[in-house]
Amino acid sequence: MMEVQLSSLDISEVLRYMGCPAHQADQALVETVTTCAQALVKTARPRWTYRTFSISLEEEGVRLSTGLLLPGQDLRTHLSGCHQVAVFCATLSPQVDSLIRQAESRDMLQALALDCCATAAVEQVCDEIETFLHGEYPGCYFPFRYSPGYGDLPLSLQGPLLALLDAPRKIGLCASATHILTPRKSVTALIGVSHTPVTDAKRSCLSCPAGEHCQYRKAGGHCGSK
Repeated sequence: MMEVQLSSLDISEVLRYMGCPAHQADQALVETVTTCAQALVKTARPRWTYRTFSISLEEEGVRLSTGLLLPGQDLRTHLSGCHQVAVFCATLSPQVDSLIRQAESRDMLQALALDCCATAAVEQVCDEIETFLHGEYPGCYFPFRYSPGYGDLPLSLQGPLLALLDAPRKIGLCASATHILTPRKSVTALIGVSHTPVTDAKRSCLSCPAGEHCQYRKAGGHCGSK
């Protein structure tokens, strides 16, 4: 188990998750979001764990050295040229879920702000994890992180990946029968490791699995991935 320290959140990112770009937000909303961000940072106890596996690309998808098959062509293409994959999971803690639920019973705007703060926070945690993992493999190259639910990689892999990482015991992260992570503000992800440059080093609208359904693209913007 490893921990990540959250000291602050990018308020403009939280506002964007709320569907209100910073330049359109009034002072009252900014103050609400700022207060919620402070409360979330104080409450969150981010934890994560990971393992690295050798991989082989097969017709049906990507197979880990443990024998687990990650089915689908999208991940197979994404990891083309990679010889290993780092599998990680991260959670903000059950206390964050409780904080959001408490707000839902008294103030829906505050609940929305807290939920978006948590989304921004877990993305920030994943960015820090990704930076750490890059440092573990000097001289290597990495496509962007990829999660179950992206492209044709099924959400049903949540449970098997958590079991592979011993996540329920190590960080208290589980998956329900319908493949929903609990605590809710959590992530499972894979990062390929390659000895040669990769084409999908950064997320982009063109490679994003959200495609035409993305709310940010419909509004003429983007989610923050460059």
